[in-house]
Amino acid sequence: MAVPKRRVSKARRDKRRSNVWKMEAPALVKCPQCGEYKRAHRVCSACGYYNGKLVVKKDA
Repeated sequence: MAVPKRRVSKARRDKRRSNVWKMEAPALVKCPQCGEYKRAHRVCSACGYYNGKLVVKKDA
């Protein structure tokens, strides 16, 4: 039966696990209506369009 010879320190353990939890930036796509960058499958915050339809009325 395999048993660790020495206890692994918290710093060593956490260094090993550090790559697992890296956050990624959200993927951005251009809005076909106004050209602003927005997150995919969401209403454009600049013009209020989604899927070619006006969903949220924005004041100019």
